[in-house]
Amino acid sequence: MDDNGIVGLLRDMVRAPSHPGVPRQEEGTVRALEAYLGRHGIAVELVQVRQGRPNLLAGIKGRKPGRHLLLCGHTDTVAPNEGSDVDFFSARTEAGRVFGRGAVDMKGAIAAMAGALAEIQGSGGLEAGRVTLAAVIDEELESHGAEALIRSGFKADGAVIGEPTENRVAVGHLGLEWLEARFFGRAAHGSLRKEGVDAIAAAAHFVSLVESELIPGFEERRDPVLGLPAINVGTIRGGQQPSMVAAECRVQVDRRWVTTETVEQVFDDLNRLLAKVRAARPGLTTELARMPGGMATMLHGPLVIDPGHPLVAAARGAFAEAGGGDPGLAVFPAWTDGALLWREAGIPTLVWGPGELRLAHSAEESVAVDDVLLAARLYAAAARRFTAAP
Repeated sequence: MDDNGIVGLLRDMVRAPSHPGVPRQEEGTVRALEAYLGRHGIAVELVQVRQGRPNLLAGIKGRKPGRHLLLCGHTDTVAPNEGSDVDFFSARTEAGRVFGRGAVDMKGAIAAMAGALAEIQGSGGLEAGRVTLAAVIDEELESHGAEALIRSGFKADGAVIGEPTENRVAVGHLGLEWLEARFFGRAAHGSLRKEGVDAIAAAAHFVSLVESELIPGFEERRDPVLGLPAINVGTIRGGQQPSMVAAECRVQVDRRWVTTETVEQVFDDLNRLLAKVRAARPGLTTELARMPGGMATMLHGPLVIDPGHPLVAAARGAFAEAGGGDPGLAVFPAWTDGALLWREAGIPTLVWGPGELRLAHSAEESVAVDDVLLAARLYAAAARRFTAAP
């Protein structure tokens, strides 16, 4: 496969800001993608999920029955980094890379997926089955785009989420909960500490129990594919001034969970620790709640695909056709819409795309052109392999 306009498409999409706060947020990116697919004779459907914020669906049907493959990516991005003087929307090319917001997360993968469809269409089409490209909105916030796709009744035999894996085939990722533990004590003068109930000390006790009791127990829940669960204490806020016993404190945690756990266990673990903190501090009350804005309605659970699944085999087999050796299987460290496709729609899903995750959301965000073009070849080869079976 030559460039086939893929790099131009990527640059056009990067030039179209699609972060929160942009009016009709993803529409400019979607229009660039629609124009590219139209030039290659691929029919496109736009489905309005929010006003001016459409999902894009495009597809190719084979000449015979076969499997249906979904190639899926999100068109939204995070906002530019505060305080940076980088032009995030210039889409400049330098040293074989395209720079800008969304280049690696994940407009590079969407460009590669569109390029794969164009290559298949231009070389005689599919022998069998179907390939659908879904470019969905809002993954960086509440996944309204993926939820809308699922609620439409969409079905496929397998799906690829194009998040940046350095083109390694990732067979899963951990689930995600953002939780806030709230501690309510009683204010008092700092010189009369025993007259109050110190919410900050209670929060510190809770964090200590997370480290000493919760994390060591994760070994018993080790997932055969995903490995260990994880928890990170990300923020702690409380108190008014040094001379006051803090009446309130809040601790926010990022909890990554695996298939050997349930979401109920995630909450029960933390509630058990909170009960210990309350027992040591008469008068203290606590709450545990999900942080707002983390999801729309569907659970952000873990994703796993059987490493022996035909889609994994097709993806790994594509390397021989596309040039280069199979780099082996991986586990993706972040959460993706793939978990919704698998858990809610029953579609076996893997994560596979160009670029390095460490550059996502950074002022240095970029993706190597060669990685994007390789991804396009890989997607096309995998699509032919997977759809060929009845």
